[in-house]
Amino acid sequence: MKAQKSIILFLVSIITFYSCLAQNNETPKVFYFGKKINTDSGIAINNPQPYNNNTGYGFDFQSAKNVNFNNASINGNGSIYFSVKLSEGNYKIDITLGGSKPSETTIKAESKRLMAREIKVAENDTSHYSFIVNVRTPKINNNLKINIKDRELDDLNWDNKLTLEFSEHPAIKTIRITQIPQIRTLFLAGDSTVTDQDLEPWASWGQFITMYFDNNIVIANYAASGASLSSFIARNRLEKILSVMQPGDYLFIEFGHNDEKIKGEGNGAWGLYTNLLREFVTKSREKGGIPVLVTPTQRRFFEANGKLKPTHGDYPNAMRKVAIDLEVPLIDLTKMTTDMYEVWGDDISRKAFVQYPANTFPGQIEALEDNTHFNSFGANEIAKCVVQGIKDLNLDISKNIRPNIPFYNPKKPDNFNNWTVPMSTRFENKKPDGN
Repeated sequence: MKAQKSIILFLVSIITFYSCLAQNNETPKVFYFGKKINTDSGIAINNPQPYNNNTGYGFDFQSAKNVNFNNASINGNGSIYFSVKLSEGNYKIDITLGGSKPSETTIKAESKRLMAREIKVAENDTSHYSFIVNVRTPKINNNLKINIKDRELDDLNWDNKLTLEFSEHPAIKTIRITQIPQIRTLFLAGDSTVTDQDLEPWASWGQFITMYFDNNIVIANYAASGASLSSFIARNRLEKILSVMQPGDYLFIEFGHNDEKIKGEGNGAWGLYTNLLREFVTKSREKGGIPVLVTPTQRRFFEANGKLKPTHGDYPNAMRKVAIDLEVPLIDLTKMTTDMYEVWGDDISRKAFVQYPANTFPGQIEALEDNTHFNSFGANEIAKCVVQGIKDLNLDISKNIRPNIPFYNPKKPDNFNNWTVPMSTRFENKKPDGN
């Protein structure tokens, strides 16, 4: 009897497991674009219909006006935003590009996460590309959620839909969206230098590293502008990560810019900062996660001798000490970015930051002068540093880095003049929180 009961309980658990998967796994959504498309296996998009929350799909941000319909594809005169209502989860996006004329397409997801760069397709040819996107909401459980800031409320990361941006000279034939119930996750915890910056010209490395990984891992970026270790906990961002973390997932932890502004007894690099780093490491390990510490990116603050002023004080050393004490892998972005900026020098390094004269962007009547936050070129250079750091540490997620990603030496950074990725069309003057 006991044996039969054990077998029955085992079968019930298996049925329950797969039932939960079925409930959490949405039916794939397939969209076919073109004015002469007829299909019973998906949704035909025959006209430039704006996004509608009732139908749950459509062209977003007034970009329908940029869409030209061909018989079996669309192409754009500028950026095309296409949104689809989805529940929280991870999704594989399969896209067929190409059309009746030559095209070049850059793809971004949600808050400007770069997924594919400048894919060229010849006239009447096609190209297939796929990637994984994390779609999330602030909700943790029935009683708890992330306390996001007011200025984040309109960010594409926190709404109830997936938004894809196709820019340059795009041509699109089909989009297939399939929920992935189980996939390894790389979580990011950090500040404005890490978070998905929603609007141009601001950018961070967390939204560019997405392009460098294959479809066996997903990036879930919970970093927030202005965040310190303590505010990250207070706003329930760490709680959210821990609530969905599975054994074998990674947590990259980069803080310092805002922690160093917290004054008073018991604070500082060797006080609160060190203690909270230990807490992040311990809690993620308790969930079976693999923490990696990342020292803060350097500020662009040149002294007369052409060297950078080390504005972070003891904070990088404090993180290095925690890494040694707790045997945590560490990526030293402070050192890598110091080397990078000093090679560029005072003038050239400006090209990696949000430094633009007045009237560069619509409605921008004053110059933008920021020595902390990157533009897309700078953010991508930092992402390359992180990818190289993963390789140097020989972390097991190195195998998930897309093939043919070359070695990156921060002492030999790239030239801004070779950066051709188009900007998104959504813009704001106001700098991100934090400095």
